Amino acid sequence: MGCPPVSASWPLKRWLGLGLGLIILQCITLGCAQEKKVAKSKVGEKVGLPCCYKIPSSESLQNYRVYWQMNITDVVLAYSGEKKIDEHPRYINRTKMDFQNLTLWISTLEILDSGPYHCIVQSLQSSPDKPGSHLLCEEPVTLFVTADSSEPNIEREVTASSCESTEMVVRCSSHGGFPKPKIYGVLNNVSVVLNTTWESESSLSPYNVTGTLWLNVTKDINFTCFIEYDGFVRSTSLLLAKANDCIVSTALPSYNVITASSIIIITFLLAISLAAKYFPRHASSVTKPKSGSQLSYILYAHSTRVPD
Repeated sequence: MGCPPVSASWPLKRWLGLGLGLIILQCITLGCAQEKKVAKSKVGEKVGLPCCYKIPSSESLQNYRVYWQMNITDVVLAYSGEKKIDEHPRYINRTKMDFQNLTLWISTLEILDSGPYHCIVQSLQSSPDKPGSHLLCEEPVTLFVTADSSEPNIEREVTASSCESTEMVVRCSSHGGFPKPKIYGVLNNVSVVLNTTWESESSLSPYNVTGTLWLNVTKDINFTCFIEYDGFVRSTSLLLAKANDCIVSTALPSYNVITASSIIIITFLLAISLAAKYFPRHASSVTKPKSGSQLSYILYAHSTRVPD
C-alpha cells in the first residue's frame, strides 16, 4: 500500500508563515546576506567609510555608542554619547566621525590602512522589550588603498651589432605602485612577454617592477611598455633603431700615409728632373762631328804606320 501524498495542514501553513515573517523582520532590522561594501582611494588622499545606521534628526549621538573597528579586534575610533572613549594610536589626528550618519573619515591614507572595517552601533536607551543598551546594527566595509606606479622608463643596451642585425637588451621599469602591478610589452602591435622581477619590503609595501626583453633587431621597431595596477594603466613607447654598421669610413688618411706619399712624389719629380738634364748632354757628345785637325792627325797616323 503506497503512502498518501503529503499536504500541509492549516496549522503547519500558519507556522511557516509566522517563521517567514520573523525572518523578514530580522532582515529589516539587522540585514540579511549583507552586500559587501567596498571603498577605494589612493595614498595621501581622504576617504569616507559608510556606516549601517543614521541618527534620526530628532535625536543626537548622546543616546548611542558607536565603534569603528578594523579586523574586528582593533578599535579605530569609539564614541559613547558625544565623548570619544577610544582611538588607535596609528589613526590619531587622521580620523573623524560624522555625528549624524556615523561615516568614518580617514585622511592622509597609507597602504597599511587597507583592510576590513566594521561599524557597530548600540542604543543606550532602554525600552520595555529591550532593557539596557542593545545592538542596532553591525556592518563591514572593506577599504582598498592604492598607490600610483611611476611612468614606465625604457632603457636599451646594444650588446652586439653587424651590418645585418643589432642585438640588444631592453629594460622597462616602474616603482612605487600598489597593489602588485603587472608589466607587459608590445612590439609593433604584437604582445610580448617580459622576464619580470618585483621588489617590495612586504605585502603591504609599494612595489618596484622591472621587465627585461632580449631582441635581435633587423629593422627599426616600436616598443611600448605597459604598467597595470588595480584597473589603472600607464605606458611609454620607444623606437628601437637598428644600428647601421655598413657605412664606409670617410676619415682622412693618417699622417704617416700622407708623409710617405709626399716622399714618393718628391723622389719621382727629382728623378724626372735629373733625367731631363743628363740625357740631352750625353746625346750631343756622341753625335758631334770631329774637327779638321783631329781628322788630319788620324789620317797621318794611319799613313805613316811602320809595318811589322
